[in-house]
Amino acid sequence: MVFSRIRDLREDHDLPQKELAAHLNCSQVCYSYYELGRRNIPIETLMQLADYYHTSVDYLLGLTDERKPYRTIARKSRTKK
Repeated sequence: MVFSRIRDLREDHDLPQKELAAHLNCSQVCYSYYELGRRNIPIETLMQLADYYHTSVDYLLGLTDERKPYRTIARKSRTKK
């Protein structure tokens, strides 16, 4: 499911694989393998894709059909005492 979703999103945005691969700091071949399901997508890359397309990782993984991203929670900075 994730493979067809990332391909569909890329095509909906009229982006070539090469451009998205550059944004993700990987080769076009590597990105193509993500879309074909020949290579697992690292969690960090899934997060980058969700951020790029303003959606959620759950949407990319097919766990929801809701494209809107979840509300984000402000992270508290940790300070050493």
